[in-house]
Amino acid sequence: MSAAAGSKFKTFFNSPVGPKTIHFWAPLMKWALVVAGLGDLKRPIEQVSFSQQASLALSGFIWARWSTIITPRNLSLCAVNFFVGATSAVQLFRIAKHDMEQKKLKQAESHVAA
Repeated sequence: MSAAAGSKFKTFFNSPVGPKTIHFWAPLMKWALVVAGLGDLKRPIEQVSFSQQASLALSGFIWARWSTIITPRNLSLCAVNFFVGATSAVQLFRIAKHDMEQKKLKQAESHVAA
């Protein structure tokens, strides 16, 4: 390993967001929420909780913003929170689309029955 590469690794390792701190490990573990959210995209929409997805989306986007303000600025935390918010927003879109389709179906049924 070259001296420059060793120096960069040592700098990262000892940085305020390096592997010696919670600022490194917490975002790494939080990726499990993103993976779970992506897995839920295959789940029938009737089994997806609106309130859970709304709280995940809101907290994801709020924490993404907050992670750029705090010291040390943690871009890995920003990225994971953004993706938590984004996957939850996709689920919220799926829920809204499903609800609109159900309303249209009920309206069509009521017109046929009348």
